[in-house]
Amino acid sequence: MKQSIGLTALLVRDYDEALQFYVGILGFHVVEDTFIAAQDKRWVIIAPAGSSESALLLARAASPEQAARIGNQTGGRVFLFLHTDDFWRDYTAYKTRGVVFVRDPKAESYGMVAVFKDLYGNLWDLLQPATA
Repeated sequence: MKQSIGLTALLVRDYDEALQFYVGILGFHVVEDTFIAAQDKRWVIIAPAGSSESALLLARAASPEQAARIGNQTGGRVFLFLHTDDFWRDYTAYKTRGVVFVRDPKAESYGMVAVFKDLYGNLWDLLQPATA
């Protein structure tokens, strides 16, 4: 048997605002952007450059309860882990584009890592895993 997690839902305030950050600044690509008229929402899937399996579903908050969780889906812990094949390339590019890093780069046993905030305040690890 083979299973995988297909998508991870990420609460956002506005689809286009989120796309400006994730696509325009982080360099993700749009996998799908379909309007669903019956529900007055969009089905927006984005993925990191070069990714073939993992993707995010941008889910516009539809209630005050959901809106209250935008930017804090994990209670302040790192939420998502963005793996890269070149840490310094991506770190430098993101810094140049205004991405805010809240923890400086550090060599750990599992790889080179730094923590950044997305436009809503969710914490992400930028991580180049250590090679075996």
